[in-house]
Amino acid sequence: MDSKNKKYPLELATMPGFAGSSAYYLRYEDPHNDKALVSKVANDYWGNVDLYVGGTEHATGHLIYSRFWNKFLHDYGYVKDEEPFRKLINQGMIQGRSNFVYRIKGANKFVSFGLKDSYDVTPIHVDVNIVSNDVLDLEAFRNWNPEYRDAEFILEDGKYVCGWAVEKMSKSMYNVVNPDDVVEKFGADTLRLYEMFLGPVEQSKPWDTNGIDGVSRFLRKFWNLFFDGDNFSVSDAQPTPDELKSIHKLIKKIGQDIENFSFNTSVAAFMICANELTALKCNKRAVLQDFVIVLSPFAPHIAEELWHRLGNTTTVCDARFPDYNEEYLKENTVKYTVSFNGKARFTLDFQPGASKEEVEKAVLENENSQKWIEGKPVKKVIVVPNKIANVVV
Repeated sequence: MDSKNKKYPLELATMPGFAGSSAYYLRYEDPHNDKALVSKVANDYWGNVDLYVGGTEHATGHLIYSRFWNKFLHDYGYVKDEEPFRKLINQGMIQGRSNFVYRIKGANKFVSFGLKDSYDVTPIHVDVNIVSNDVLDLEAFRNWNPEYRDAEFILEDGKYVCGWAVEKMSKSMYNVVNPDDVVEKFGADTLRLYEMFLGPVEQSKPWDTNGIDGVSRFLRKFWNLFFDGDNFSVSDAQPTPDELKSIHKLIKKIGQDIENFSFNTSVAAFMICANELTALKCNKRAVLQDFVIVLSPFAPHIAEELWHRLGNTTTVCDARFPDYNEEYLKENTVKYTVSFNGKARFTLDFQPGASKEEVEKAVLENENSQKWIEGKPVKKVIVVPNKIANVVV
């Protein structure tokens, strides 16, 4: 009751918390129905959930309860599917990368990691947000804790290097990374890409801010494909075969990776394609526009910006995912490793489909072969198609 002793009516329309939280997906199918949880027509149309993505901590708190309620509703004829979810993916936990400083016992003096074995020290967790590439910000450390205001440091090469370990993220270990700080320094797209780049989605992996620079460099390299200095410079010229091969290889890879939730290998593929197009000095609209589209689910902010700079008026989210053309992916040459008595010595390029006889003849006639044969009789040449030619002497 309130301060004036006014009584409130007793709430009778209550259910256990897990009931509503475990059957909400059914309500999404028919949210405006005030007669039933979900109508038969709506449930017959939508069916069960195609994909559920959640952490392992939800296994009892949500998934088991969802199965319980869904099976109950199915037995009473309210829903058509016995199981609530068709596919489940449990994403791994992002672990923390802790940093340590080493305090000399009995003193307010700290010794750098590489010198600590010469002293009797106590390792102390330090806030990872005042450490960059394992190098401690000394002034920030002094301001971090009043106890260390007058701290002294024994440095190596003019800097204080911290130790590190992979542990569960915890405030007590000072290894919690605030994503807002990462976004402020590197941008939201870099944060998104780096989280995906850490490893397979199902595996737990350590967060390591030291590795985020590589993703940031990739995005800068990608951005530079569209510019000549500070000027936006994109050509409408026809792409070269090498440029088409690079982008269509990427389109194929990303399409497959998205279906398989292999986001970490997608980021690696983006980096490879950006390097290839940079080496080719590619600024062709036909190539770069497709690159923007396939990157947009991973780095939506930079993709949206470049999409509009390319002259598009709608959002890149509505763009059709491009198809790859196998014709552009065919190899023009096949590289053979030429070995002598099992030891690789050099490589030769051949046309795809070259016969064993053609490969053997070209290998034996090549001037590089003579110094390895050294006038000895050739006993045989073993040719593994499209891979190896091994000369036995």
